[in-house]
Amino acid sequence: MALTSFEDVQDRICAAALRSGRTADEIQLVAVSKNRPASAVRALHEAGQRHFGENRQQGLAARFAEDLPTDITWHFIGPLQSRKAPFVAEHADLLHSFDRLDLIKRWAGSTTPVLLQFNLAAEPQKVGFDPKDADQVFADVTNAGIVVKGVMAIPPQASEPEETRPWFVQLRDVFDRLRETSRTVDTLSMGMSNDYEVAIEEGATLVRIGTAIFGPVK
Repeated sequence: MALTSFEDVQDRICAAALRSGRTADEIQLVAVSKNRPASAVRALHEAGQRHFGENRQQGLAARFAEDLPTDITWHFIGPLQSRKAPFVAEHADLLHSFDRLDLIKRWAGSTTPVLLQFNLAAEPQKVGFDPKDADQVFADVTNAGIVVKGVMAIPPQASEPEETRPWFVQLRDVFDRLRETSRTVDTLSMGMSNDYEVAIEEGATLVRIGTAIFGPVK
């Protein structure tokens, strides 16, 4: 991992934030550390990064066995198997992938907040709620005592970042609607290595970036 890549990402986040009338301080960068060595996490931590993302329960568990700094905020960003929910609820600081209602019974009682994941294009290979059901889903989850911090989505693959803009606009609409009904909703998680600048321009408050920081997985 070259720290120049990390600095470049920070600069691009700053520029995109300014284009959207905000500052870089209003955008949370989550460094996606899945499949990366602990040494890379430590190096990024030393450079000032505090938020990291893992997409598997096994990967998250491994991090707690690696004697990493205790001030890291851990984000769980991948699909969550029901039987592994208790471990993730205990060890993650935020779940990005609350994607189905049957997770309610597994998550109820946890104080760890969640993001509702939406399947914007109704892609059969992806999980997530239908945006049209956002209000009812939000009510069902919050009525179970679960803290919903916001929303997340991964748009359909695109050859150019600009092609993702309409999907980000759609998720921003869902976010704005839910934010009007709850004081806890403050996180719009969208944008990854290939499209995070467009996501920020459309209102993202959190971006999940791996390859653009760490390089390709070897």
